[in-house]
Amino acid sequence: MIVRFLKDGIVRGGSYSKENGIISGGEELKLEGLFILPPCQPSKIVCVGLNYTKHAEELKMPLPEEPILFLKPPSAILAPEGHIIYPSASSQVDYEGELAVVIGKRCKSVIAAEAEQYIMGYTCFNDVTARDLQRKDGQWTRAKSFDTFAPFGPWIGKIDPSSADIQTRVNGRVVQKSNTSDLIFDVPKLVEFISSVMTLEPGDVIATGTPPGVGQLQRGDSVEVEIEEIGTLRNFVV
Repeated sequence: MIVRFLKDGIVRGGSYSKENGIISGGEELKLEGLFILPPCQPSKIVCVGLNYTKHAEELKMPLPEEPILFLKPPSAILAPEGHIIYPSASSQVDYEGELAVVIGKRCKSVIAAEAEQYIMGYTCFNDVTARDLQRKDGQWTRAKSFDTFAPFGPWIGKIDPSSADIQTRVNGRVVQKSNTSDLIFDVPKLVEFISSVMTLEPGDVIATGTPPGVGQLQRGDSVEVEIEEIGTLRNFVV
């Protein structure tokens, strides 16, 4: 697993495993006491809407013919364990647990069959959304872009993205439980489609969409997104 962290005021990178903790520059460090940062610094966060079959069924919406794309700004990024700030402009802030793809090499107009060679790995993502503002505005930019509305991490791992369990918990209660096999557009297809529109740079993040069970967060809640073989992203609402 690829990890970024802060130690003695210095940003460092390394690898993480449950067995050995963090190894950085030949030094073995314990996870406890370190400030874990978002595992990469994307120039852009490309998100996909309505990309689980059962989520579309839940909303009684037809399956999209092409991926539905929107962007979150880098200013929305939040570290693991960080605080999601409930904006005063909204009265309904929702969680959306997702698998995220992290790009490893610059790519443009990549075909699906070659997509994997451009992927650094995968991580957990929470597409926090001011749902009332999304409905009010009729488009998604404001609702998705508040500071702290893009938590992701805690590290980047290599997994099979075609069949990974994904789960979201609020205050320890399971609210979303699915598998990426239910994706309408799989990861290679998403990389192909998105890179046909825009150049993807190393560190860019693709959030692949959320399964059914989206719901509301309240101040004081803890929210966790767990993905099989990666780990758990936890944040708190204030």
